[in-house]
Amino acid sequence: MPTPASPASSSARARLAVLASGRGSNLQAILDAIAAGQLAADVVGVFSDRSDSAALQRVDAGRRWTRSPRDFADRFAFDTALGDALQACAPDWIICAGYMRILGEAFVHRFQGQLVNIHPSLLPRHKGLHTHARALEAGDAEHGASVHFVVPELDAGTVLAQAAVPVLPGDDAERLARRVLAVEHPLLIASLQVLCSGRVAEREGQLLLDDHPLFKPLHLDSAGQLNR
Repeated sequence: MPTPASPASSSARARLAVLASGRGSNLQAILDAIAAGQLAADVVGVFSDRSDSAALQRVDAGRRWTRSPRDFADRFAFDTALGDALQACAPDWIICAGYMRILGEAFVHRFQGQLVNIHPSLLPRHKGLHTHARALEAGDAEHGASVHFVVPELDAGTVLAQAAVPVLPGDDAERLARRVLAVEHPLLIASLQVLCSGRVAEREGQLLLDDHPLFKPLHLDSAGQLNR
């Protein structure tokens, strides 16, 4: 996993591209953090596989890209068009934020080391869909969210950071989902702060933070900070 070019100085602004399929709450969290001066970055494009995605409406028309996969012969053709559009805006990081379409292997390899995803579970537990219901069915004592690098295998890339919430008596999937969402946004912003600062690197399959090996995911504390 090659390390993407980092901002040259602390004053440099990282270029973020966001993939989204739904309402775009994670995208809005990114935009809010940028507006508040908490994240030295710019969202250079929002890309969706659904023209009705509310996420697209959160940025101006010049930063929107949407095409239906049904308009292409196969997944490879769609992924190629998406990849060409992404490459044209030269992002430092590509954030999968509620993007519900599985990315093909060729696409992942094309942007390897630049793709990160936020997933609503404490990976490696509960990869894929319906994570809140599955956490309840499994009798988990805690649940949460993870920010991880994207690899061809679904939700299997190296985890950079996690935030945990307790599973409480009487929880249903909807109630648990709301509790996870409350930590998901600050987890994403804290992770992007670390990534955009150039503090994260990768060497021979090992993540490094400030030149020190990261053997376990960082954890979000109650103040919204990431700690080892």
